[in-house]
Amino acid sequence: MPHTLVAAQPPAIVMTRVWMHEHDWLHSVYASHANQSPTFRFPDLLSACIELVLSSTESLARLQLFLGTELGARDPKAPRRSCHVWRRQFDELLREHRAAWNSHPNPKFELDAIATGCVAVVRAEHDSVRRVLTQARLNCAARAAADADQRG
Repeated sequence: MPHTLVAAQPPAIVMTRVWMHEHDWLHSVYASHANQSPTFRFPDLLSACIELVLSSTESLARLQLFLGTELGARDPKAPRRSCHVWRRQFDELLREHRAAWNSHPNPKFELDAIATGCVAVVRAEHDSVRRVLTQARLNCAARAAADADQRG
């Protein structure tokens, strides 16, 4: 009987890390009374922050400023927490990790720093919890539509 090779699908979520201060804020969003029906979990919340920041030129500039000033001044050995992110937003993190602003002669920030910065930038904006939950809903709908398209 011939064997059929099946292409391995990349995992739907990917693990990264987020610095404790920003992780604690994500946890407060998770525990918020506004996070209901559906209740979004950490991959949804972190992905929403990443999407909000990396889809806006202004927010990307705030991210770069945060990384170069606030995060760059923190202890590089500060604790971080593992956190999952949806594949699409992880790919966006990778794109920024490889971007010219993160290349020589500029300092190089790792993926966890960029993810952390996305959370910090969103947190500092007006009505941040509502914005994160709204973006999580939009991301969820986009994933559902893409899954339906793949099924045919």
